[in-house]
Amino acid sequence: MPKRLAARLMPALSAVSLVLAAGCTRIETGEVGLRINFDKTTDPTERLPGSFNQTLIGDIVTFKIQDVAVAVDNMTPLASDNSTVKDFDMTVVYNVNPTAVSELWTTKNRTFHGISEKGGDILLMQNYVALSARNAAYKVAREYESLKMADNRPLIEQKIRENVIKTLTEEKLADKITVSQIQVRAITPADVIVNSANELVRAQNELKTKEVEVQTAKKEAERIAALNANAGAIGYMNAMANLKIAEGVAAGKVHTIVVPYDFKGIVNAK
Repeated sequence: MPKRLAARLMPALSAVSLVLAAGCTRIETGEVGLRINFDKTTDPTERLPGSFNQTLIGDIVTFKIQDVAVAVDNMTPLASDNSTVKDFDMTVVYNVNPTAVSELWTTKNRTFHGISEKGGDILLMQNYVALSARNAAYKVAREYESLKMADNRPLIEQKIRENVIKTLTEEKLADKITVSQIQVRAITPADVIVNSANELVRAQNELKTKEVEVQTAKKEAERIAALNANAGAIGYMNAMANLKIAEGVAAGKVHTIVVPYDFKGIVNAK
């Protein structure tokens, strides 16, 4: 190609390149794209991460499929003690099979899906998964007393996940949606349950205190009784001691006697 002709074509080629670049969408990691044709039909072939897709004719819709987080908040399930939990919040993390994106988008009700707050990606089956998790949470919570739920949090998370997977299996979605994690973020019992528990603890502490007081009083009574029972023995022992002293004096074996300062008896000193 002559240099002069090439120089003339360069601006045009650059302009075409800019147009093509501006009219392309790159699928990011963790996403899958679908082409929406100019006639509003959907191309069933999924566009995988890393691919560039022209959008001059038609459009590309992107779907986040990896580690989609669903917040399921403000639930009030019924516990096994028939009390209503004040607040139960959890997060569900799931993934979508990249090869199932087209099927899920074209065959499932659009209300099943959500929209990401950042980027505007379509979150396939987000609302459906949230509903399934909510139903599972209400079912599992019924197995535990309100005040024992927090202590059984890991087991509750496991059971909720198992219930969601069971629902997906029954709906023939287990090979398309994988629930990787359930995280229960908050469990708040009803105020009346908390107040009753606090009153019970207070009453138990008062009972223990009274039991200690009773035991102390019993021991003191036993001590006084023992002293009273030994009062006669002490007098006898004193009399015997005096007798021994008198016998020693009579035998001439005792020459010195220590007399208490308040002694009121009679001592014969020779």
